This record gives sequence, structure tokens and C-alpha cells, in this order.
Amino acid sequence: MRVVGLRLAPGQNIPEHRNAIPVALIVTEGRLHFDDGASQGEVGAGEMLLINPGERHAYRADVDTSAFLVYAGLPGVRSRQWSLRRRAETS
Repeated sequence: MRVVGLRLAPGQNIPEHRNAIPVALIVTEGRLHFDDGASQGEVGAGEMLLINPGERHAYRADVDTSAFLVYAGLPGVRSRQWSLRRRAETS
């Protein structure tokens, strides 16, 4: 696992790209607009965006924004898709 800090000033963007491994983008301040080619949205402070290997995506900031990128795997090692499963409730 690798964690990288990201800071974007208003108007800065990260052009469209792909990653070979799963990435969790966790916004800690501000907000990021994202575009994955199929949908667009916004991730604000305290929210997380999960990006599967091979998915195209781009980011843009309209305000000062800080985030952490958590790379959850190793290049060249086959990765599984992210899945958010709810735990079964026990009585």
C-alpha cells in the first residue's frame, strides 16, 4: 500500500489517466470534481472516491483542495475490483 498527498489550487486539474491498481481518493479539505467518462460528480471533505484498476478518470478543483490517494496494490500484481459490502447483521 502507498499513500500520496495531493494539493490542488483553484483551477488546477489532473488530466484523464488510468491506474494499474485500485486507488481510494480521500478528500480532507475542499472538494474535487471528477469525470470518469461515464459520469461526473463531486467529492467533498470527509468523502471518498474508489477507482478500480483501468478506469479512466480526471479531477478538477474549484477551491483549495487537499486529499490523500491510497494505492491499494502493486503494479503487475493482479488486483480485484473494489466492492463495498455491508456486513450481515447479527442478532
